[in-house]
Amino acid sequence: MYKSKKIIVVLPAYNAASTLERTINDLPEMVDQIILVDDKSNDETAALARSLGLMVYEHDKNKGYGGNQKTCYRLALEQGGDIIVMIHPDYQYDPKLVKYFAEFIVDDYFDVVLGTRIRSRRETLAGGMPRYKYISNRVLTIFENLISGHNLSEWHTGMRAYTKEVLEHINFQKNSDDFVFDSQVLFQVIANKYRIGEIPVPVRYFKEASSINFRRSLKYGLGTVGVALKYFFSPKSFRS
Repeated sequence: MYKSKKIIVVLPAYNAASTLERTINDLPEMVDQIILVDDKSNDETAALARSLGLMVYEHDKNKGYGGNQKTCYRLALEQGGDIIVMIHPDYQYDPKLVKYFAEFIVDDYFDVVLGTRIRSRRETLAGGMPRYKYISNRVLTIFENLISGHNLSEWHTGMRAYTKEVLEHINFQKNSDDFVFDSQVLFQVIANKYRIGEIPVPVRYFKEASSINFRRSLKYGLGTVGVALKYFFSPKSFRS
């Protein structure tokens, strides 16, 4: 079923040397290519990725989370990807689930698939998500659902899959280079009337998993509210 579609996994990486190999080892065999973009890491992420046989692109300066994803998607499209799956290489999300993301798209159920970590408060907190992150995630997701008219269980996941057509159509290059990039992309997806599906993924917070601090989280939250309000007052600005 996958032979007619090229599936590319992209890894936006920053200091991921301690978790990268575990992430790669758990990716399913149906993945055709893996691209890692190193955002000027301070460790051996890029060298390790090359030793594992990945296609590696290194930024000459740190461009931020959104800037990293822009390079990931550009390279994936240049490599002829039909389905592009983005997963953080910090092993916080389960790479084995990539096959289900791809299946939903190959079977033409959805154009975009999100991995949702929010199934119950008990499970999410037991998985290690800090309480303040859980609360802010829920508040922002409810607000974004109200603004967009959707009912997604999580807007802030770091595991997503897109069709080639989505990434070619939305103008993701104009988005922020910071963390708010993810919310901007989802509002672009919604404004252009693409189909969004969700798959539950286990919550895995641990020492090596990347996580932004409270100050950055606050900045991200305020930025997300700003993006949502912009969509509310000017949805046309998100259309391509």
